Amino acid sequence: MLELIDLAIRLPGGRPLLGPMSLRVEAGQVLSVMGPSGVGKSSLLDAIGGHLGAGFALQGRVLLDGRDLTGLPAERRNIGMIFQNSDLFPHLSVGQNLGFGMPRRHRDRRARIESALVDAGLGGMHDRDPATLSGGQRARAALMRGLLAEPAAILLDEPFSALDAQLRDEIRSFTFDHLRAAGIPALMVTHDAQDATSAGGPVIALG
Repeated sequence: MLELIDLAIRLPGGRPLLGPMSLRVEAGQVLSVMGPSGVGKSSLLDAIGGHLGAGFALQGRVLLDGRDLTGLPAERRNIGMIFQNSDLFPHLSVGQNLGFGMPRRHRDRRARIESALVDAGLGGMHDRDPATLSGGQRARAALMRGLLAEPAAILLDEPFSALDAQLRDEIRSFTFDHLRAAGIPALMVTHDAQDATSAGGPVIALG
């Protein structure tokens, strides 16, 4: 479970940006935070993930499975991030991208990656250059990379905004089905009401 307790963010200079707000995201649930640009949606994800920029002031607590993450660096939080542009590392193959964040303890890495590729409709593309993938293929690869890293929670920042309308419906279904199946809490920020409705979880409006 991901929980925020009286979380508030102030901009450099002290002006309030967000909060205080409290919320709870259960395992297997996708909670959507909606609002226009400038209301602090991305800053909220940065605060949860440990990426809030210098000069920002943060109050309140971030808990993950009862563990207080407040003040911990990003690499010690075990929280995954999915962005709107489906960034894949250009110097790695598709399969290497998927395996980038996998825990080293797994001995069957190649088999797990191949299974994830098939699941994402990318079977046989382990050695492909990610630049050759379509927008939908990149989005599916980015999600599978995030899940193979085995995060305890996952954050999504406008994950479908770069996709056209037809592809957006397909990738929404793929993403939310896999997030629910993973059984981890997920928090998505978006300005699109259909994104939030499709997620099937609680919706919080900002701004």
